[in-house]
Amino acid sequence: MKCWISPAEAEAAMRRGTGRGVRIAVLDSGIESSHPAFGGRSLCDDLAIVEDGHRLKVVPGEGRDLFGHGTAVAGLIHEVAPEAEIGSIRVLGESLSARTAIILEGARQAIERGYHILNCSLGCGVLDHVLKYKTWVDEAYLRGVHVVAACNNADYGRPEWPAFFTSVLTVNMARTTDKFGIFHKPGHMVGFAARGVDVDVPWSGGGTKKVTGSSFAAPRVTGMLACLLSEVPDLDPLQAKALFQRFAMPWSREIMAPNER
Repeated sequence: MKCWISPAEAEAAMRRGTGRGVRIAVLDSGIESSHPAFGGRSLCDDLAIVEDGHRLKVVPGEGRDLFGHGTAVAGLIHEVAPEAEIGSIRVLGESLSARTAIILEGARQAIERGYHILNCSLGCGVLDHVLKYKTWVDEAYLRGVHVVAACNNADYGRPEWPAFFTSVLTVNMARTTDKFGIFHKPGHMVGFAARGVDVDVPWSGGGTKKVTGSSFAAPRVTGMLACLLSEVPDLDPLQAKALFQRFAMPWSREIMAPNER
């Protein structure tokens, strides 16, 4: 069933929402679930996709973050949508890299487990792997699952996946102090931007870190989307993306990120 609301109604709903009832899968390096930033809240899933010889298997994540990146992402989502349920699906290793097969299995697990949003602060630029990413992004779209992705940190126009699929809500970093601002740049595959330059985030080891990157802008938009879906749960991915385009603030040179020219 389609749900039709105006952009003004959608923005108001987003600002009212808390993320209650929305489940978000963080495909990343794991989440340090004991970090004080989460206030003792438990993860709804804590999994890791690992290699076992020539096979992949799903094992407990054990509340571990192998890098710190996933904890930062989850902390930003929690800041924006404090009542959303967050699940950790660890697909990135200690060097923040992974085989495409591992990421695909992580995405499959998230879709099958009924998550509403997949946050993908990761990307692959290997042309031969495009169709592998398209398979699960299309499956997410067909099931009404929203995918939010970060873009390339060196050049936001460099094709990466899942960012460069039209059904994905793709986010660049913006140079702004507005924690809840979202900006739109028409005519670009990376159409959105949110705060992601010099951001203080939770990091593994119970501490914090100042970071810059689209990886830390995407979870802000994930949180905003969760707030919207908590008030208007029947929005499909393309409806949500269209509404964000309508109520986002216009992109301007004042917020231009380091990876833009």
